[in-house]
Amino acid sequence: MIIKNIEHKIRLALFIALGSFITSIIISGIVSVYAYKQVSNARENIYILDNSVPILAKQTNMQLNRPAEYKAHVDLFHSIFFSLTPDDKYIEYQMKRAMYLIDESGALQYNNLKEKGYFASILSSSSVLTLQTDSIQVDITKNQFIYYGKQIIERRSSTVTRSLITTGNLKDIPRSDNNAHGVLITNWKTIENKDLSNAPKNQF
Repeated sequence: MIIKNIEHKIRLALFIALGSFITSIIISGIVSVYAYKQVSNARENIYILDNSVPILAKQTNMQLNRPAEYKAHVDLFHSIFFSLTPDDKYIEYQMKRAMYLIDESGALQYNNLKEKGYFASILSSSSVLTLQTDSIQVDITKNQFIYYGKQIIERRSSTVTRSLITTGNLKDIPRSDNNAHGVLITNWKTIENKDLSNAPKNQF
């Protein structure tokens, strides 16, 4: 009986020890997960000093706002590239700004237009070009976009409305003063650019 009682107590002590060990592992795991979440939440909090008084400002997850930034970047580039006035210095300034937002595919299209006399015709005809964005579709999974817009060309004798559809890819890069969204347009090409209407102006 004494031996059986000793064996029983040994088993009981073993079960208690194992149970305590497993319980401690579970508690440690729960505490670790909770601590990790607390640290992650803390990193999303920014404190701004207002007259030496700290004010909590909530930092949003960058990826949650990325689709909107992609669209804003695409819209900005097209607006810069296709909204022009008959001023060679202004055209040069706009093209320089646009090249910060796109890879060599933008420079290639710029050079092609320049060789075809596109910018020279703007100067000679005193045309004013503005761009209206209809919609921008972004495929996050493929990092691809399709831009739909209309280009209005105001000439002395007429107003031309031209459709504009382009496509390309989007690449994340470090943000800078010249590229605030931290996005680079790549493999850019024009799908459609044709006249929709040509309304003559009254000549007096």
